[in-house]
Amino acid sequence: MNEDKSFLGTEPVGKLLFRLAIPTLTAQVINMLYNIVDRIYIGHIPGDGALALTGVGVCMPLIMIVSAFAALVGFGGAPRASIFMGRGDNKTSEKILGNCFSAQLIISAVLTVLLLLGNRTFLLAFGASENTISYAVSYMNIYAAGTLFVQLTLGMNAFITAQGFAKTGMVSVLIGAVCNIILDPVFIYVLGYGVRGAAIATVISQALSTVWVLSFLLGKRTVLRLRLKNMVLCPDIILPCLALGLANFIMQASESIISICFNSSLLKYGGDVAVGAMTILTSVMQFAMLPLQGFGQGAMPIMSYNYGAKNSARVKSAFRLLLKINMIYAVTLWLCIMLFPQVFAGMFTSDPTLLHFTKTVLRIYVAAMFLFGIQTACQMSFTSLGNAKASIIVAVMRKFVLLIPLIYLLPHILTGNQVYAVYLAEPVADAIAVTFTTFFFSHQFRKTMKEIEPDGSTS
Repeated sequence: MNEDKSFLGTEPVGKLLFRLAIPTLTAQVINMLYNIVDRIYIGHIPGDGALALTGVGVCMPLIMIVSAFAALVGFGGAPRASIFMGRGDNKTSEKILGNCFSAQLIISAVLTVLLLLGNRTFLLAFGASENTISYAVSYMNIYAAGTLFVQLTLGMNAFITAQGFAKTGMVSVLIGAVCNIILDPVFIYVLGYGVRGAAIATVISQALSTVWVLSFLLGKRTVLRLRLKNMVLCPDIILPCLALGLANFIMQASESIISICFNSSLLKYGGDVAVGAMTILTSVMQFAMLPLQGFGQGAMPIMSYNYGAKNSARVKSAFRLLLKINMIYAVTLWLCIMLFPQVFAGMFTSDPTLLHFTKTVLRIYVAAMFLFGIQTACQMSFTSLGNAKASIIVAVMRKFVLLIPLIYLLPHILTGNQVYAVYLAEPVADAIAVTFTTFFFSHQFRKTMKEIEPDGSTS
């Protein structure tokens, strides 16, 4: 029997956000473990752990692209489904679900072919050296075969959370993460498959998550059910979803491009050690980004539903609480990393050379992390309110306008230590981007709230 989701518009916002955010936060923390556990195990392989870690790190741009396409469909379609639910139009919401499912099947097929045929070429262009290419290809050949499972797990799970089933969404991720954590040491160490074993464990784990997600969306508990009649692609349905998801796609795809830029520059100025350190730095950065996204995903159904119901007071209340929580978390984590960088670096490697280098550059790379709470709260709120254009502007500003040029410019400006200059591009870009986002969001948010307030007030 379908459950009434009107509580999204009536339950106290603080209690509701806590209720939805704890499962989504837990899911993102589990997802964080899912993403980094391979690197932790690989980095500690006796003998060639450092090179193996670097090789798998070079695969990250391709893995990010796969996730980005899942976000394009899932994080574009799910908020729109919530908005229509807020308007009482579940029929349209189900059409959105069905169209997004079909879109992901098509995208998965195309990506699988491209990755299997061209991954070696891509990896060499993305920063792999002759020392690390064999590890990278071994991992990517197997991972590419599981593209469908990654797409469906990430994309369709967004529709579970968007309906308010946060705990079910958490279990989706938990199934895969626990399986991956258990299977990794078996395939890597016990069976001696090394990096190939890590990839096999990941594919099996994602497949099990996919079975769980689809079972729920085809079952009786869900409000929005996956139906065959809604899977025929309709431009009026799927195109607005892709437009809204474009900001999230740009954010994640740009991470891929940025990873390529970082790796190529670091290989030039610092060699394999600098590229290996970057693998660890991006892994540590997930300690910030994924939990912050978890808080945001807990707030998104509240903001989307109440925006659709034209209840501006609840939208504002949810945003303010999200901003406060995000800022507290970001500052706390930043302090921990700045005080104990060796602890975070030591999670991923026992190689003394790589460990010493990484703990030094980690402080540089995360220098502006304490500002991330503002950036993610504003970015995800734009998406919640269906403001695709604003989301895209914010995403493009931070990554393409600021960070990518700085990666190449700073080594020519700070010639004393060009490797450190490459890492410095991240905090410089973040500080400027957050300043821009704050002013831009303030203007756009007031304008959006005024549109749904009958008296035109903006209090």
